[in-house]
Amino acid sequence: MSNEEEMTIDERYKYLRKMQKRYRESKRAEQGQLLAEMKRVVGLHRKSLIRLMKSDLTRQARRKQRGRTYGAEVDDALRIIGESFDYICAERLTPNLVWMAETLVKHGEMEMRPEQIKQLAEISVSTVGRIMNRVRQDEPRLPRKGPERTNTITKEIPAKRIVWNESEAGHFETDLVHHCGVSASGQYVHTLQMVDVATGWSERVATLGRSYLVTRDGFRRILARLPFEVKEIHPDNGSEFINQHMVRFWKNVVKGVELSRSRPYQKNDNRFVEQKNSTLVRAYLGFDRLDSVAQNNFLNQLYDKMWLYYNFFQPVMGLDKKQYIPAENGRSRLKRHYDQAQTPFDRLWATGVISPERRLELEALRDRTNPRHLRQKIYQMIDQLFALPGAVPGQTEDVFQTLAYPEET
Repeated sequence: MSNEEEMTIDERYKYLRKMQKRYRESKRAEQGQLLAEMKRVVGLHRKSLIRLMKSDLTRQARRKQRGRTYGAEVDDALRIIGESFDYICAERLTPNLVWMAETLVKHGEMEMRPEQIKQLAEISVSTVGRIMNRVRQDEPRLPRKGPERTNTITKEIPAKRIVWNESEAGHFETDLVHHCGVSASGQYVHTLQMVDVATGWSERVATLGRSYLVTRDGFRRILARLPFEVKEIHPDNGSEFINQHMVRFWKNVVKGVELSRSRPYQKNDNRFVEQKNSTLVRAYLGFDRLDSVAQNNFLNQLYDKMWLYYNFFQPVMGLDKKQYIPAENGRSRLKRHYDQAQTPFDRLWATGVISPERRLELEALRDRTNPRHLRQKIYQMIDQLFALPGAVPGQTEDVFQTLAYPEET
């Protein structure tokens, strides 16, 4: 019997209680057949089943409670490691405990003996989950805080979705997050975000408005920092992406890039970047209004820190396969299987698209970065961002002060 089909202890006792009545009412020969059947179902020895059939089949309390396998030192280590990972789930945390512990020890954030490192390598996902639920009770995470017009040029750009099992790095879903607050009037800050489907690598820049001028500058910022080539750009049907200027930019300035777009009214076509819009933008910035040059420029400094933290220190899980399980009502149930959690940088290296020299450069950057201090800095900068003044009503902000490449205007 496979592990998925094995009974729990409660299910086993429930089954045996139903069989007990038949067993006691049967003759000796029939009892032997029932014992053989119960052995096949629950996997217990015949002698054990005979004793159970003669008992009242009630579970006895454990006489001696099992002691803890992992001591307070492991709890303390998981608290610091979990904080450095920004309290990600146990499934993402467990496979990455050892290397993060070694990184934090190197930076003087914690001390660990070799036997404790060995325990972190052996600890199970369920145990990590139970410990993290206990140790993080007093350290909660920081509270996480309109349709677009179509364009005639959309007919020239194919509507599709990037397949979920894309293995080649460079296929980016792209979206724009509005930071307008309760009113979309006037000019305000947007977050331009790109997410690579194959590796989970994410890029974010802030733009004041969504004109071609600032959108092109935002893409140039990303391209200057991106350690691998862009193969495909896949936005929704928003006019900030689908216009003659941006099409000319991707075809003439950045050559060899495939342009595609989401199908109308199919939001799930951009599911990867939409998920990151929630967890990496809205979760930190909420829905407050940002509309000044100072806020825009400081947000780009914050995104520089987040670029390092989330691409080099935040493991992500990728969908490995889909399995359709038949149900009794005739409908199939979809079960998703995910691979082991890895950071986007590690996934990027596995694709082979970056050179060994570039890998060494990026590894050196990660090696000299203290992830715990980096996370603390990110949260401090969020508070500083909302302390900055917004735009003065009636006064126009100068978007040229937000550009990284003003000479190209």
